[in-house]
Amino acid sequence: MCWLPGGKAEDAWQRFEAQQLHMGTLFRIVVYAPDQEHALTACRAAFVRIAHLDNIMSDYKEDSELMRVCREAADKPVKVSPDLFRVLQASQEVARQSDGAFDATVGPVVRLWRRARRQQQLPDTKRLEAARQLVGFEKLRLDPQQQTVQLALPGMLLDLGGIGKGYAADAALEVLERHGLKQVMVVAGGDVRVGEAPPGAIGWKIGIAGLQDGTRPTEYLLLRQVAVSTSGDLEQFVEIAGRRYSHIVDPHTGQALVGRRSATVVAPTGTQSDAWANALCVLGPEKGLALLEKRAGFAARFLLADDTAKSSAGETKSPTGEDTVPVRVFTTSSWAKLPRP
Repeated sequence: MCWLPGGKAEDAWQRFEAQQLHMGTLFRIVVYAPDQEHALTACRAAFVRIAHLDNIMSDYKEDSELMRVCREAADKPVKVSPDLFRVLQASQEVARQSDGAFDATVGPVVRLWRRARRQQQLPDTKRLEAARQLVGFEKLRLDPQQQTVQLALPGMLLDLGGIGKGYAADAALEVLERHGLKQVMVVAGGDVRVGEAPPGAIGWKIGIAGLQDGTRPTEYLLLRQVAVSTSGDLEQFVEIAGRRYSHIVDPHTGQALVGRRSATVVAPTGTQSDAWANALCVLGPEKGLALLEKRAGFAARFLLADDTAKSSAGETKSPTGEDTVPVRVFTTSSWAKLPRP
């Protein structure tokens, strides 16, 4: 664990940071604690929890619980751990609410597109169509009474890459709070889960980068007791024959998304923000934002290729200069604009 102490010795509660690699990304935890020993103990416990969830949800590890389910659940219902059942239930809920734009059964086509990125070659059309026939959230059957999972067809593969990091961030925050730390932030790549605001602050200040310059925020969010996730092709993509293909796949067509886009979602939990950010990329701004506007506690921004932004509040605006980067506060679903601090 990389340990990054911060804060001043005279502060009653000091800022501490720690980071570890899990789930193919860098998890960073920031806490305010009375002393280093307290912070270190809490962060270690949170990272143990994250590692445990990685062993459950990974589709890269053949011995993970998820992969065992994929091998066995086409023949019979398979009893699973509470964590795996909860994340699959959450996946199915978003799948239904998004008309299948988010779908945990998308694994067969995701595998083909991963190979395409490695080989710089588009997937074979016939193989892609065969894989697409295995996709569909209605083919995943969950039994809450028995806590079992069953797959309708052999060859189905579950992929929790669009929800797992958010779920892990939620779980890590719960661990930190059980250790008595409330002013905490868990960052898992493009997913951020926060607790109470840092001392003397309105919220945790999070920058949302544009597509034209991925290092420069076009907007800042001040967050408290919510989560935010950004999904898109800013970092994960491949160019084949002059065309850019995202790592995000449309479950309905089996095709990787084309055309630059980025979706940012604020939600009550990281599980929800992670899944909905992926769903919005598939749905597009009009349909996606219209769906989220009906959901209490959610807000979203869809960024187009020219860095023009559309928000779930219905406004459309172009990015502003560095001196007037907007700041918005989120403890609820509104895009409440405040003066820049």
